Amino acid sequence: MSHPLFKKHQALLDQAIIALKERKFFTPYPEHPKAYEEWGNEEGKASFSKKLNTNYLGVAEGNSDWIGEEISPYWQTGLGIQYPKENPQEVINKAKSAFEIWKNTSIKSRAGILIESLERVKSRFFELAYATMHTTGQSFLMSFQASGPHANDRALEAIAKGYEELLEYPEELTWTKPMGKFDLALKKTFKPVPKGIGLVIGCSTFPTWNTVPGLFANLMTGNVSIVKPHPKAIMPIAILIEELRNVCKENKLPEDIVQLAVDTVKEPITKIYAEHSEIKLIDYTGSSSFGDYLEGLQKTCFTEKSGVNSIILESAQDLKSTCQNIAFSASLYSGQMCTAPQNIFVPETGIETKEGKMNFEEVLSTLTQSMENLVTHPKMGPGTLGAIQNDNTLVNIDAQGDFGGKVILEQLNISNPEFASARIASPKIVVLNATQATYQEEFFGPVLFVIKCKNKLEALQKIKELAESKGAITCSAYTLDEAFEKKIEEEMNSVFTPVSFNFSGPAFINQHAAFSDFHVTGGNPAGNASFTNSNFINRRFVWVGNRYMPNTL
Repeated sequence: MSHPLFKKHQALLDQAIIALKERKFFTPYPEHPKAYEEWGNEEGKASFSKKLNTNYLGVAEGNSDWIGEEISPYWQTGLGIQYPKENPQEVINKAKSAFEIWKNTSIKSRAGILIESLERVKSRFFELAYATMHTTGQSFLMSFQASGPHANDRALEAIAKGYEELLEYPEELTWTKPMGKFDLALKKTFKPVPKGIGLVIGCSTFPTWNTVPGLFANLMTGNVSIVKPHPKAIMPIAILIEELRNVCKENKLPEDIVQLAVDTVKEPITKIYAEHSEIKLIDYTGSSSFGDYLEGLQKTCFTEKSGVNSIILESAQDLKSTCQNIAFSASLYSGQMCTAPQNIFVPETGIETKEGKMNFEEVLSTLTQSMENLVTHPKMGPGTLGAIQNDNTLVNIDAQGDFGGKVILEQLNISNPEFASARIASPKIVVLNATQATYQEEFFGPVLFVIKCKNKLEALQKIKELAESKGAITCSAYTLDEAFEKKIEEEMNSVFTPVSFNFSGPAFINQHAAFSDFHVTGGNPAGNASFTNSNFINRRFVWVGNRYMPNTL
């Protein structure tokens, strides 16, 4: 018999499965705040404010030790929210107990429970927005979209793909082999056996969006999860975990199928969990160095690591609209996105446009003007840039000075009229030569390099080599030459890097849509996994087949 929550959400699950196959636009969670109740914003802000300077309840039971060190990038003051500090071994023991029940919970029941939790989270999208805004520095709109609708989309995508994979083979059948005068008949069962306890390690810039794919993929496939968020960005994922635990409790299932494991910057606990023998699965978003360490633990590991994203600007329909698009992509959340472009490769002879030939200096001038117009716009600038999550981001960029090149646009003096103390910075634009090594490393945050190349072939060669050696999550190309467009596609796809061609207007390289776009390919050094393909799901469990000889005695 199907679980009541499965019946309640079956139609939505069916729609999600169809969307996965068709890859067309689909979302049950509209991304604009105006699509939700008028009182939602006021209620969400009030709920967020009430949690400031308090212990966050609902994510654990009966613990007297509390820690927390989140700081708002807008206020530059601590949030004062404390979370339960628990002994790692006790957390793992509780996860083991929960696993014994959850792994035997039916596939349909799991799907119903998990989708119900997303529907509960939907009612807290505005609270999530303020929690994300004041831990990551994202603007309010980006916070609302990324931690709310877009994260829910990715979670639902993992549920739907997991449901498909778990039902790929029949649960039970009678297998008959003709043997001449008689038939050999065996009963066979096929069982997807989950691996156990998963560790999901969050990042500081997208604490919900990057966490939920692995979390929900684990839970859908019968594994349990321990979520270890970044110590500076806990509240957004704590809200989601609270709702998951509430739904489990209401349905008489162990809340500890998901637990929150909190630490501080000075006393990290991630390695304690990662190296524990009971941890069988690891999901991670963050630096390549730590990602490499996790991949070396010989566990089932799904990583999204750092990469260097590039743009090749060979020719364009309209240089102004092209540069406006690039400026926005590079400025969005001050470049603190894994999909943000860092390098623009331009032939030294300039580019062709519908208006005629534009020399290299004209390209630079149009780009800097587009950037200035955007970030200094009193309404567009602050909302696009958001705030810098970590002070070290600016320190690291400032320490590089001119990066060994020519600075054609310094960081501008931008202020946020709503938050006077906001840590805000516009991208610095630096011109380099293709022979320089500076641009070959990731510089996380507000900086954009323009690399002067001999010609378009050198530009493509450099981008391909960079993606192959350092990794890339995105690549953008502007060309009116169909033959060269095809060559870019072939060369970049050969190093497992997707390309976005001739984006302008409201289409940006930063955006990957759930149910349609894969996020990271898993084929280059930027990560070994992809949101959300079959491999992201079926490595979390093992198919085991049993055979039974009928009792004929």
